[in-house]
Amino acid sequence: MNKIYYLASCDTCRKIIKSLPNTDKLTFIDIRQNPISESDLEEMYQLSGSYEALFSKKAQLYKSLGLKDKNLTEADFKKYLLEHYTFLSRPVVIFNNEIFIGNTQPNILKLTKALQSV
Repeated sequence: MNKIYYLASCDTCRKIIKSLPNTDKLTFIDIRQNPISESDLEEMYQLSGSYEALFSKKAQLYKSLGLKDKNLTEADFKKYLLEHYTFLSRPVVIFNNEIFIGNTQPNILKLTKALQSV
């Protein structure tokens, strides 16, 4: 299934979603309303190759918990991703068995091209 994990209250997510073509091909999952399940996270992990790749080090909670001063393991990243939605680097799109993580311009351009090919 083609999915987009996003935060409805996030201006950046809304702006990106608005700019994407063929969003009707995606199932929208607001991670605040529908927290990421372990099986969802496992699917993301299989496609990305690491929990750290899915983890947002820009999250305010990352700084306030002092996590930037700790040497986190993959198990730690997984634990935090399951504990709180803010740790997911948003948006995460799974489309045609490819994963697009975060809001960097190159990532969004790649995602846009993939969605245009439908």
